[in-house]
Amino acid sequence: MSKLFSITLSILLLFQSFNLDMVDVAQLDDFMTHAQFHKEKYGDNLFVFISKHYGELKTQHELEHREEQKDHEELPFNHQTCSHYSTAFVLSGADFMVPKTPPVTDTTSNYFYQESYCQIENSDIFQPPKTA
Repeated sequence: MSKLFSITLSILLLFQSFNLDMVDVAQLDDFMTHAQFHKEKYGDNLFVFISKHYGELKTQHELEHREEQKDHEELPFNHQTCSHYSTAFVLSGADFMVPKTPPVTDTTSNYFYQESYCQIENSDIFQPPKTA
């Protein structure tokens, strides 16, 4: 069961690294329907269709066919991505003067331990037994 979970999680991470979402997988039907529409109306093959919607002909196609804008929004892989990268900024060779903390001058204590019991170890109860 743990191997199945590990494999499933690995495949999920692989798809996420390709920036594939489950929404994109669900929209593959719209992709195929729109590709069939382009094949029937414009005579486009799959490579021209991909170029018109994802490649170098995208801007020209969007300007010429604004009536298909609703269909274009439903195609997969048309979402905006936002990637955040964290970078480390390190200055080497520069000595920064860190102010030293002043020594503590207040030596008065707020806690005083006082023994609340008498010396039990000196009583006869806790002595080893004596032989007669």
